[in-house]
Amino acid sequence: MIKDYVISSFHIEKEDFDYNPFNAQGGLGKMWQLFGEQTEEIINELNEVLAA
Repeated sequence: MIKDYVISSFHIEKEDFDYNPFNAQGGLGKMWQLFGEQTEEIINELNEVLAA
């Protein structure tokens, strides 16, 4: 889902997880459940790679 979202938007923020398609799968809470404190780091790394 993240890949598909990023392809069309070129950037992702924590707030984006409150909207479709992420909210249907648990949103930011699910992201935190899966990745914990690394969540913000993962989002930042995704954005850095996309900007390159």
